[in-house]
Amino acid sequence: MSVGKPISHEAATLHVTGRASYVEDQALGVARLAYAWPIASPHAHARVLGIDPSAATGMAGMLCVLQASDVPGENDVGPVRHDEPLFPAEVCFHGQPVAWVVAESVEQARLAAERVKVDYEPLPAITSIESAIAQGSFHTEPERMLRGEPQQALAAATEQLAGELFVGGQEHFYLETQAALAVPEDDGILVHSSTQHPTETQEIVARVLGLPKHQVTVQCLRMGGAFGGKETQANLWAGLAALAAKKLGRPVLVRLTRKQDTSMTGKRHPFLGRFRVGFERDGKLSALLLELYSDGGFSLDLSSPVLFRAMFHADNCYLLPHVEIVGRICKTHVVSHTAFRGFGGPQGMIMIEEIMDRIARQLGIPPHVVRERNFYRPGDTAHYGQEIKDAERITRIWSELQASSDFAKRTTELAAFNAAHPHLKRGIAITPVKFGISFTTAFFNQAGALVLIYKDGSVQVNHGGTEMGQGLHTKMGQIAAHALGLPLSAIRLMATRTDKIPNTSATAASSGSDLNGAAVKAACDTLKERLAAVAGRRFQAAPADVVFEDGQVYPWMRPEDAVPFSAIVSQAYLDRTPLFAAGYYRTPKIHFDSKTGRGKPFHYYAYGAAVSEVEVDGFTGQYRLLRADLLHDVGTSLSPLIDRGQVEGAFIQGVGWLTTEELVWSPEGALSSSGASTYKLPTLGECPPIFNVELLARAEEPGVVYGSKAVGEPPFMLALSVREALRAAVASFGNGGGVELASPATPEAVFWAIEKLRSKAERALRAAE
Repeated sequence: MSVGKPISHEAATLHVTGRASYVEDQALGVARLAYAWPIASPHAHARVLGIDPSAATGMAGMLCVLQASDVPGENDVGPVRHDEPLFPAEVCFHGQPVAWVVAESVEQARLAAERVKVDYEPLPAITSIESAIAQGSFHTEPERMLRGEPQQALAAATEQLAGELFVGGQEHFYLETQAALAVPEDDGILVHSSTQHPTETQEIVARVLGLPKHQVTVQCLRMGGAFGGKETQANLWAGLAALAAKKLGRPVLVRLTRKQDTSMTGKRHPFLGRFRVGFERDGKLSALLLELYSDGGFSLDLSSPVLFRAMFHADNCYLLPHVEIVGRICKTHVVSHTAFRGFGGPQGMIMIEEIMDRIARQLGIPPHVVRERNFYRPGDTAHYGQEIKDAERITRIWSELQASSDFAKRTTELAAFNAAHPHLKRGIAITPVKFGISFTTAFFNQAGALVLIYKDGSVQVNHGGTEMGQGLHTKMGQIAAHALGLPLSAIRLMATRTDKIPNTSATAASSGSDLNGAAVKAACDTLKERLAAVAGRRFQAAPADVVFEDGQVYPWMRPEDAVPFSAIVSQAYLDRTPLFAAGYYRTPKIHFDSKTGRGKPFHYYAYGAAVSEVEVDGFTGQYRLLRADLLHDVGTSLSPLIDRGQVEGAFIQGVGWLTTEELVWSPEGALSSSGASTYKLPTLGECPPIFNVELLARAEEPGVVYGSKAVGEPPFMLALSVREALRAAVASFGNGGGVELASPATPEAVFWAIEKLRSKAERALRAAE
């Protein structure tokens, strides 16, 4: 059977040979294709007083300059709150497009855009979380989660500490930049979009054009990466391409350059956390007061659910008996920050890991001991009321990983190494992960599929999920093949289209396989039931006794009577049996009340843990990741090779966020790190030479398709072990006490953290003298 087999990505051959087709490839050979180029603001905040295109008029290839007056519908592409004008009258971030030139070629459009004159009135800009807090600039009212009596418990705690941590954002840096191709049709428009959410893109295009949705079709064949950056932020480019195509009556391509993409699209939300914590001398946490401030950028986008997920995950794997978490979304004059792998979960989890380490170092207890003492136990509930039914799973993972990684032995060896090397120190850390799986907005937890069987027995599968390199189509093919008893070669996955599967949810929240897989299986089960009835008549057997296996069909008691699957399909056609079926799935029993901060927002939790070891040079702050051991829970894996790739990739991407990927904004609000030369992505050099990755055995998850679990986002947070290992190494340059380590922990940040410890030690020495 297909499910559970370690097979390669369904488009692997296309990828490595360069034959995989993306949005821009689909534009090749399109007759009368036109191209759009933006006119970007040089200000972070300004009023647009006027746009004069006269100097560009008549230039070679020039077709038009698109402005707000060209919009027949609504001049807005905001996905939640209508606060993102397609053509703004007030600029709200540096590089925001205020108008677009459309021409016969990209170069002609670029040259014409340089001639368009825009008159601005510069206005004061807010470009940091601290400035937004000081000026009271917020998108929403405070959100709050409360359990117990945290103020009283804090006052009664034996030990206390307070602190804050700023966590930087992260650029998605998908390989394929934002792109959309719009093609006018007789009575509507077709948009090829690099989007994680075709239905929402369809809705935004229809809104901009003033059309009903049935006149807009959106297709996504595949994306060259997304990581959340194309969940909502693909909509603007699709709306622009569609508007230009409708105006000119010809196809139009919008494809951003790398610099445009990094300057014009949102990032992972930067966060500022401020905390006060009470605990006992054994390290058990008794009270937590946590304030979370996110930088939402100029518009709301998905900042509310991102903040909520940060608040949900501020516990990670730890029981918070008395806790109050307050969250605010800051409104600033930078790009509108958006979804990114983990969707706020990493920002919440880094806060509690920061707190656990500070507790441990204040008490002189090893951090891994403090972490384990605070783990959830069976019967515990999260601070938002959901029972942690499988709390023993993290304890099992913790124990198995410590054994397989030789954690205790290596810790002893590392101490000896550090004692012998005054200017080179090593650190080791183990950290856990608990990540909730489901959209926290309940109605997004639904999916549809359409499965077609042709007379020759071959199968087409349509579903609402999008393929962005993560292997979703591979898993859907395996599910369909498994359900129908066919070889994978009999299954073809089709491009995701809104005219095949309507009203879909985004491929996000790590739920693509859960939702779409269950819908595909439901459609296949319906078809199999119909075919079993046909086969039962042929074999004179009960339909329940018919076996579908390896492309053959037979009654279980007479395998020698087996006939090809295609023979049963042909007979079903002659019998006028429908050979297509729709499947539908919705996640059961999830709910959450944001007003009370209580509910069951997650269908289940995915768990994991990682041990990382680093080496730090005390003279420069440079470091190496020497070894990483990962043990991750994916339930019963649908596709082990795909899942292993997701775990490895997520971990390395998380390492980048926590160590090398530093977003730098100028005081004027311009992004200075806007390309690969100034923004340091993790490379092969950041991969540890010893990299052990295992999937948890005997981990079936009931109530999910074939016992599997989501895998896209949870392993991203395994990288927290690298940051904690760096902190341990830095601490070894001092007396092992508290370490203030910036995030990202760049070599510069590590160097200054070491220098701070050295200065502290020197002051103590002088005081003793």
